[in-house]
Amino acid sequence: MARSTPMDHESADRISAAADRDPSSPTVTSGFDERAQEAAGRNEAEDPYDYDDYDIE
Repeated sequence: MARSTPMDHESADRISAAADRDPSSPTVTSGFDERAQEAAGRNEAEDPYDYDDYDIE
């Protein structure tokens, strides 16, 4: 059985860069580059020290 690795921003950026180099590639025409960026955003770890969510003065 294949092992799955979550998409991260570094990998998604590589996919997008390759898509930019060849706009007629299957990666672009299938929308995979956009889906990779979305998946990386979903998989991004929540920062426990992100205080933007709190009203701290």
